[in-house]
Amino acid sequence: MEGFSYVDIFATKHIEYLLVIGFLLLFIPFWRLLNRPARAVFEAAERIVPAISEWFQLPEKVYYHPGHSWAVQEGNQLVKVGMNDFAQKLVGQIQAIQMPALGSTIRQGDKGWTLKVDSKAIDMLSPVDGKIIDINEELIRSPQNINQDPYDSWLMKVEAPRFSVNKRQLLQGTLAKKWMEEVRENLLSRMNYNLGLVYQDGGLLVDGMARNLDREKWDEIVKDYFLITEG
Repeated sequence: MEGFSYVDIFATKHIEYLLVIGFLLLFIPFWRLLNRPARAVFEAAERIVPAISEWFQLPEKVYYHPGHSWAVQEGNQLVKVGMNDFAQKLVGQIQAIQMPALGSTIRQGDKGWTLKVDSKAIDMLSPVDGKIIDINEELIRSPQNINQDPYDSWLMKVEAPRFSVNKRQLLQGTLAKKWMEEVRENLLSRMNYNLGLVYQDGGLLVDGMARNLDREKWDEIVKDYFLITEG
């Protein structure tokens, strides 16, 4: 082995080690750069999920219709109705509300009133059967109030002698909470952790979730949640 020594071996290995270390030093920043978008999505998702879990108000002693209207009994046959917190956050700012005529009758599961949002007309279903004996005129004049407090901003009062029967189709307490959890999960699946739904600080966009999901078909998304069928 003339002309060959252990010093040559060590020198060669030393060069190989330097090459490997150099490759790792270049590879690690590159790998981090490639994974930054995925990490950003994951971090955003970690912020979104707990925020949504606490985002929708669901007061006790309120009966909820699966189409996101609500009912509260005020007397023996008197029921106050409105739209819930999820509904107002879904549509965003409301320009007008078209109510049925005073003295007319409504039926549970049929159209109760119509929201006007961005030149769209969106129906909501009544949670009860009965005769309309009062309409919130202040809300007619200032429909944006419903975006401030949807449970204080009731829509109408209904004489509802069948409310004990109507309640069987409504949700309250534990059942209402479980239902809202399912609504949240459905919303998350539609969002697909869309970063367009969060501010830079991780806060959720409150005004009009459906519009942020799909600006072209947001009214169709709303109708899905409000259980409205065409025709």
